Amino acid sequence: MSMFRRQGDRYVATFAVDEVRVLRKVASEVVGLLTDGFDHGDPVVGRLFPEVYPEDAAGSAEFRRYTEGDLKTAKIDQAGAILAALPDGESGGEVRLDAEAAEAWLRALNDARLAMGVRLEIKDGTDLGEELDDAVAEDPTSSRVFQLSVYAYLGYLQESLLNALID
Repeated sequence: MSMFRRQGDRYVATFAVDEVRVLRKVASEVVGLLTDGFDHGDPVVGRLFPEVYPEDAAGSAEFRRYTEGDLKTAKIDQAGAILAALPDGESGGEVRLDAEAAEAWLRALNDARLAMGVRLEIKDGTDLGEELDDAVAEDPTSSRVFQLSVYAYLGYLQESLLNALID
């Protein structure tokens, strides 16, 4: 699995072709969710764009009216930063990020994990290892096993990049 490391003023990782494909798919799905699939009734959208004033629907709506467009654009751009930096989907290769791109990656990875966490019903107290073990015991070829593995991988990648940034 890839791991980011600092090289001078860059943050570098080498990705296998399967990792590139997964990251491209995840980033593309986030972009799709924020464009074509944008629906305030979707719990994932609610997690990515939480109510600022939960007890004041009018105040939340007013705040959303002034901020949502810019926030949505920023989230799309951050997912785009992942797509732009990755090698094409047919090969693996090295990714070299400057500080700004690394921070965009961190935010995009966080958004992807939040979205997946909602879909997978991962809560604060969820033991991911236990959840994955249970899914494997039930059906090792299930989509849930794959999705939980991707969720864990994104967390690993996020932690790796964060550690490289603070080194």
